[in-house]
Amino acid sequence: MDHTHLAWEFAELFADLDTDEINELLAKNVPIETLEFFEKYGDDFGRAAGVAGETLRRLPNLMLMGYLLRVLEERILDPDLEPEA
Repeated sequence: MDHTHLAWEFAELFADLDTDEINELLAKNVPIETLEFFEKYGDDFGRAAGVAGETLRRLPNLMLMGYLLRVLEERILDPDLEPEA
């Protein structure tokens, strides 16, 4: 499996999750500090870059998706890496 295939599989799987399942996924894989960082940084960066409206509101979610995909890549494509506690 390569990075592109993994990304497509992740996107398809994520699209099928309901809100409770997404919340569980986040709770198990993303420290609260990281969620808070994405929210603040996404807003600050978006405003500085002139992003507004719905796109600005969704920017932290896009960053979070990238983070989750990276965690998944590390766990699947490099099985010797141990997940952080």
